[in-house]
Amino acid sequence: MLRKIARYASAYGVWIVASLITLVPIYWMIIVSSRSRVELFDRPNFIIHTFFEQNYTNVIYDSTFRGYMFNSIIIATSNAVLVTVLALLATYALSRWRLAGADNIFFWTITNRMAPPAVFLLPLFLLFTKWFKIGDWMLFDTRTGLILLYCVFNLPFSIWVLQGMIDGIPVELDEAAMVDGAGTGMILRRIIIPLAAPGLAITAILSWIFAWNEYLFAATLTSVHARTITTGLAEFVTVTGTNWGEMAAVATLTLIPSLIFISFVQRYIVMGLTFGAVKE
Repeated sequence: MLRKIARYASAYGVWIVASLITLVPIYWMIIVSSRSRVELFDRPNFIIHTFFEQNYTNVIYDSTFRGYMFNSIIIATSNAVLVTVLALLATYALSRWRLAGADNIFFWTITNRMAPPAVFLLPLFLLFTKWFKIGDWMLFDTRTGLILLYCVFNLPFSIWVLQGMIDGIPVELDEAAMVDGAGTGMILRRIIIPLAAPGLAITAILSWIFAWNEYLFAATLTSVHARTITTGLAEFVTVTGTNWGEMAAVATLTLIPSLIFISFVQRYIVMGLTFGAVKE
């Protein structure tokens, strides 16, 4: 009995420590966003006694940062939808059809995530500004460019996430549907998508978060029109100092779309990560 209690106590202790490590920085960010510049440089205090709402109003009523937020929502959502659809089609083809070199194709796709993103900055900059240019139009500083770029980097990971789930769906279900006259499209709509819903949900949320939080490519390959909210945070660092309060307010506001998006698919997250992980 004592051993069981000790096991539960240690498990809860680890959970509490992990939660504190995760939540304390977020709580401190909220504290910083609620204080004026004078209060920030006073003694550290972990309790919110007053709320300096000007940090939020300055940001909310700023059309520039509203545009950054809108760009981030459009880019992240479009990327999540496109990546999820393409990953579903790719993993279904790799799982059901005997393609020449299918194992090599799967390994090649995941290797795209192994190199540091900074390695691709120069060739991507040339692609966006010179090679993919039609007249005055180019991919540089466009939402389309960032959506396609994030798809290139998120699609391999999404295929890897979905592969085990699609393989876990019995092929006999496809064969039974084909006997009844169903085509590939019907099989995907009526069988694969409903059964793979947890995996599709976790693929969508991870792709959305990766695109929402990405900074390096957004800062390098955008200038004015397609800048995202993560790149906007850098504008609070000026030669005269850093406006910590408004920066923390923007960072706090960026959590809201993530929380809303995750709330719709949270029940699928654990199921999607574990489904298909064990095979006989």
